[in-house]
Amino acid sequence: MKQINDFDFEPGEIIKAKYEILEQLGKGWEGEVYLIKELDTGIERAAKFFYPKRNKNNKTSRLYAKKLHKLRNCDIIIQYFTQDEVFIQGHIIKFLISDFIEGEILASYLKRQPGKRLQPFTALHFLYALAKGMECVHRMKEYHGDLHTDNIIVQKVGLGFDLKLVDLYNWGPGNGEHIKDDVVEMIRIFHEILGGQKHYAKMPKEIKDICCGLKKTLILKKYKTAGKLREYLENMQWK
Repeated sequence: MKQINDFDFEPGEIIKAKYEILEQLGKGWEGEVYLIKELDTGIERAAKFFYPKRNKNNKTSRLYAKKLHKLRNCDIIIQYFTQDEVFIQGHIIKFLISDFIEGEILASYLKRQPGKRLQPFTALHFLYALAKGMECVHRMKEYHGDLHTDNIIVQKVGLGFDLKLVDLYNWGPGNGEHIKDDVVEMIRIFHEILGGQKHYAKMPKEIKDICCGLKKTLILKKYKTAGKLREYLENMQWK
């Protein structure tokens, strides 16, 4: 049986006489994500198709679905609806149907900003929205596991940010170390959207106090969970 390394569905392709492929939204280690339309209702959804080599005995897709369902009341997490399967090249391919979120990937959003970065006060609003959203995830004893600028969707920018997360990773049952890793990654993202090391020396002291020089031990001494980071930001003094 031939191994499947990609799906590369074409726009207009019909899946199971139920869904029309509109466009590919992303491609990663586990599989591919497409914007689809339900033929019966005309409603647009997102569908993640898992490569069979990354989804032995449907373990990956099952854990992903259960994790999304567990976190369904966390606003920062995309809503999961159902799973389905399709037969391709001798393989049964599992795919998950979830809400289609309109917005812009953070990496792309940054490229459109002056200097391809955010100013400190705007970046603080972003970090606060991310920490507040992740607080719900951590309160459920869960984690994201793969936070970076390609896994965050910016839905709205104004007085604050509306964010959604994609591509949660499963490293096994959630524990304190996974949650701490999320916190460290949030600080690294904050450092990155400010322009990284190139601009760090000129940042206000308050910003440097948050970043802690990207030293993991110093970061986790201040905030071990997203909730602790949110509390810090709410109470910080800006001179």
